[in-house]
Amino acid sequence: MRKLILLIVVGLAVGALFGQLMQSMPGYWLVRVGDTSIQTSFWLGLVILLAVFLALHFLLRVLHRLRRPVSRLKVWNSRTRNRNAMKRTVRGLVALAEGRWKRAEKDLVKAADDSSTPLVNYLSAALAAHYQGRFEHADTLLKRAHHSTEGADNAVGMVQAQLMLDRQQFEEALATLTRLEKQLPNHPQVLKLLRQAYLSVNDWEGLRHLLPKLDKQQLITEEERRELEQRAYRELILQAVQRQPNADANRVRNLWADMPDYLRSDVELVVLYTEALVKDGEEAMAERLLRHSLKEHWDTRLVLRYGLLNVDAGRQLAYAEKWLQERPNDPDLLLSLGRLSLRNAYWGKAQEYFEASQRQRPSGVVCAELARLYANLGEHQKSQLFYRQSVELLDRSLPALPQPSERTR
Repeated sequence: MRKLILLIVVGLAVGALFGQLMQSMPGYWLVRVGDTSIQTSFWLGLVILLAVFLALHFLLRVLHRLRRPVSRLKVWNSRTRNRNAMKRTVRGLVALAEGRWKRAEKDLVKAADDSSTPLVNYLSAALAAHYQGRFEHADTLLKRAHHSTEGADNAVGMVQAQLMLDRQQFEEALATLTRLEKQLPNHPQVLKLLRQAYLSVNDWEGLRHLLPKLDKQQLITEEERRELEQRAYRELILQAVQRQPNADANRVRNLWADMPDYLRSDVELVVLYTEALVKDGEEAMAERLLRHSLKEHWDTRLVLRYGLLNVDAGRQLAYAEKWLQERPNDPDLLLSLGRLSLRNAYWGKAQEYFEASQRQRPSGVVCAELARLYANLGEHQKSQLFYRQSVELLDRSLPALPQPSERTR
C-alpha cells in the first residue's frame, strides 16, 4: 500500500513538472513536404517522435529474429527433446532399480540419442539386458556406450568385467581387469573385481600380490586379509608339493621366506612345508622346523608328524622324552615316542609308550601299532587281541548305516 501511494505521489510530481515545463517552454513542430505541411505543439511532437522511435526499434527486433527462424526452432525442439529424454532416463533408472528389466531397457535406449548423458543410458540398458539373459544384446549396448562418449573405455570395461564375472566367464573377465589395472592401478572397483576373478580361477599367485593393495585401500578387513593370505600360501605350497619331485623345491622355500611372520606359526602351513622339505630330502631341516614350532606352539598334528621323521632317531627320542616331562599324559606324544622307540630298536620301551597312550585314550591307530609289534615279537595271541580292538575302534568311527542281519541274508 505504501509503495502504491509513493508511486502515485511520484507520478503526480512528474506530471506537475512536465506541465510546468510545457507552460514555460512553448513551441511547435512544423513539417512541410511539398504543398503539405503538418504543425503541432513541441511537446506533442516530442511524444509522437518517441512513439515512432519505439515502434521502429520493436520492428527491427522482430525482423532480426525472423532472419533465423529455423535455427531457433531447432534449438527449441532440441531443448524439448532433451527434457523428455531426461524424464524417460529417470523412469528407466527407476525401473532398473525396481527390477523391471524390460521396461528399463526400453526407456533407457529410447532416451539415449537425445540424452545429455548417453553413456549412462547405454551402460544401464546393458545391465537391464544382461539381467534378462540377453547377453549378446548387452554386449551390443556396451559397444554403443563405448562409441557414445569419448574417454569412456574404463567405465565400459568395468561394467563389461562385472557382467563377465556374473556369466562365469572368469578368464575373459580376468584379462579385461588386468588391462584395467595397468591403466588404473589403485582403482577400488577394479581391485575388488580382480579379487573376485582371482578366486574364481584359483590364481593364488595373483591374489597373493593383490592383497597388499586391497589392504592399503581398506577394501578388506584384517580378518579377511589373514584368511585370504593363509589360503593363498596354502594352495601355492600344495601346488608345488604335488608336482614332480624336486621340481619346485626352491619355489616352496621362496614362498616360506616371503610369508608374513604370523603365518609361519600356522600349524597347517608348517605341516605342508614339512611335507615339502621331506619330499625334497631335507628331513633334517624339517625336524628343526617341527621342533621350533612345537616350542612356540604345541599342536597334535606337529607332534604326530615329528614321530614319523627319520633323521637322528636317538636325538629325536631324547627331545621327545624331555617334552614328556612337561606333558606326561599326552596320548599323541606317547604314540610318537613309541614310534621313535621302534626306530631306535627299543622294543620294550615302544611297547610301554604305546600301551600308555592306549590307556590315556583308546585309539585304533595305537592298537594297530601294538598288534604289529606283538606279531613281530612272536606274541600272536596279544597281536590278535589288539587287531580286534583296532577294528572295533575303527567301527565306532564309521557312520551309522543299515547292515544285513540273519533274517535279511
